[in-house]
Amino acid sequence: MSATKIIHSIPSDPLTGAISVPVYQTSTFIQEAPGVNKGYDYARSNNPTRATLENVVAQLEGGDGAFAFATGLAAIDAVLKQLSAGDEIVAVDDIYGGAYRLFTHVYEKLGISIKYVDTTDAENVANAVSSKTKFIWIESPTNPTLKVSDISAISEIAKSVGALLVVDNTFASPIAQQPLSLGADIIIHSGTKYIGGHSDLVAGLVVTKTPELSEKIKFIQNASGGILGPWDCFLTIRGIETLEIRYKRQCENAQKVAEYLQQHEAVAEVYFPGLVSHKNHEIAKRQQNGLFGGIVSFTLKDDTVEAANAFVTSTEYFKLAESLGGVKSLLCHPPQMTHASVPRERRLEAGIKDSLVRLSCGIEDAVDLILDLEKAFEIASKSKQVELV
Repeated sequence: MSATKIIHSIPSDPLTGAISVPVYQTSTFIQEAPGVNKGYDYARSNNPTRATLENVVAQLEGGDGAFAFATGLAAIDAVLKQLSAGDEIVAVDDIYGGAYRLFTHVYEKLGISIKYVDTTDAENVANAVSSKTKFIWIESPTNPTLKVSDISAISEIAKSVGALLVVDNTFASPIAQQPLSLGADIIIHSGTKYIGGHSDLVAGLVVTKTPELSEKIKFIQNASGGILGPWDCFLTIRGIETLEIRYKRQCENAQKVAEYLQQHEAVAEVYFPGLVSHKNHEIAKRQQNGLFGGIVSFTLKDDTVEAANAFVTSTEYFKLAESLGGVKSLLCHPPQMTHASVPRERRLEAGIKDSLVRLSCGIEDAVDLILDLEKAFEIASKSKQVELV
């Protein structure tokens, strides 16, 4: 969707002409008679501000419907609630730590089995599915090692066993990637990240391909009640207005940062789909419309937690914090932060090494971000020398 269409998919207020979407900060709505209303009765079930956000997101992803939740994990949870005991999920091995925690500590106890596979090779997925598989669950690119999976190929595998393909599209955003057009059935976003874009809210979004799936998620949203409040809906809508211009700048910065890191003597490996050395660079180039995202991860030649700690505490512009996708650059150490809930052995199996650092490039000048990283390498190196003495 073009920037023009994105901006003008957000309606002005027909009642007052307000150019911004009003915040309907109300818990309930007056009814003309029992069950007779203007389309709204109680704010958990629906809210005009939330309805606007959901309509805009559905348009962004080309879906039948979209549904806003209080957090990204609440969105994931709503999708999982369609499952029953005995069902199976085939999931990407390099999965977000919060999703792994939810899968392992909540849904496995309820009788849902999870198989983790390297989905960068579709054949691995084909070998893992069974008659019990209800969801194939991928992130593309993944968090934090930026693995890319062939969505179209995996969607065919899902269809062959009657499963649904769920794609977490947070890292690519609707600007780069349209999973529904590639064969996915359900899309998940942490709206906290690129869609919100300013590190000032938490939100989750589910986008559905068919009316049947829309009806199911809407029922779960209303029954479980994990909705996004009207003020955060307003902030998310405001973020969408600048999504395209922000995301493209972040992609440009990430490309330059990745190329810089690839040449640095202290770096062992760089993970970024925009590098020709990336395993599935050509797939990413095709299915992400030539936009490779604003996230870059890398490992150090000194593959230790201590070395990573020295680096991530030495930057100025890259702020050490959870989350990503905001206009200000962030960095984190996934083994101790976003993926701390994943056992070390499983992290290593998924390629998350002890020294792995994840960068979220903001909209600053790329030259300043690179200078910041260069200074951090120098400070970390001196710190190591002092420790040795």
